[in-house]
Amino acid sequence: MRLTRSGEYAVRCILYLCSQQTGDICSRKQIARDMDIPYEFLGKIAQDLARHDLLEIVQGSKGGLRLLRSPHEITLLDVVEAINGEIGLNDCVLRPDSCQRSATCTVHRVWLEARAQVRDTLRRATFARLLDHGSCLVSPEDGKS
Repeated sequence: MRLTRSGEYAVRCILYLCSQQTGDICSRKQIARDMDIPYEFLGKIAQDLARHDLLEIVQGSKGGLRLLRSPHEITLLDVVEAINGEIGLNDCVLRPDSCQRSATCTVHRVWLEARAQVRDTLRRATFARLLDHGSCLVSPEDGKS
C-alpha cells in the first residue's frame, strides 16, 4: 500500500486547518502556498474532504475552507480513506468473494491482520496529537532567506 499524492495533500490540508483557530475560514491560496499543494488540485481534494464532512467549502470573496470537526476527532484514517477509499492490501481483503480460497487461506488471514494493524495505527493518530508532537507546518519566518 502506498499513499497517493492526493492523500498526502489532503493530510497537509487538514493539518493546516487544524493548526488554525476553531471556526476560521482559510483561503485556498494560503493553504496551497503554505503547504506546497497545487491550487487546482486543492480544490478537488477539498471537494472530497467536504463530501466526508471533514471540512466546509465557503464560497465568496471571503471564502475558503473551514474545518467541521475538532482536531481531536479527525484521524489520519478519516482523511486517507476519504481520499483513497477503504484501505485494503489486496482484492481478497476488500472483496472476499473475489477468491474462492479466502475462507480457508492462511495468507488471507495475514492480510486481514496487517490491514487491521495499519487501520488501527492511522485511527489512533488524531490531528491534535500530530500537532502536539510538532508538525511539518512551515512558519513564515522559515520560508524567508
